Amino acid sequence: MKYTEATQGRVFILRLEQGDTLPDTIESFAAEKDISSALVHLLGGADSDSTIVSGPRDADSPRQPLEVYEQQLSDIHESFGMGTLFLDESLQPKLHLHAAFGRSKHALVGCTRPGVSVWLYMEVAIVELLNCKAQRKVNPENGFTLLELG
Repeated sequence: MKYTEATQGRVFILRLEQGDTLPDTIESFAAEKDISSALVHLLGGADSDSTIVSGPRDADSPRQPLEVYEQQLSDIHESFGMGTLFLDESLQPKLHLHAAFGRSKHALVGCTRPGVSVWLYMEVAIVELLNCKAQRKVNPENGFTLLELG
C-alpha cells in the first residue's frame, strides 16, 4: 500500500442538466476552477445514449488496451456514483468515476469513461483536496494510467 495525505479545500455543488455529459462536464469545470485533486459524488438520471465500461474481459491478458465490456443504457436509468479527479501527465484534470445505473429490476455498474449523458438533471458534489501530491501517470510496465502518489 502507498498513501499520501491531503486536506479538504473548497466544496462545489453542481446541477448538471439534460444533455450534459460525464466525464467532460466535470473535467471542464475542474479546469475552469483550477481543481487539481478532488473526490466526486453524483446522483441523478442517466440518459439512454449513455455508455459505460467494465472488465477486463480477460484479466490475464497482457494486451493494451485491454478488451472491456461496453454497455449502452437501453433507457433512462437512476444513477449514483463515486470517483476521484486528479491531474494527468499533461496537467489536465481527469475523472475516474464508477457508477451504478438501475431501472426496474435491472442494474449495471461500470466506469463512466466512454460517456454518460444526463437525463433531466444530476446532482454532483466535488470536494477539493489540497496539498495532494497524487497524479495520474502511465505506468511503463503495463501501460495503465495509474494514480501515483508523489
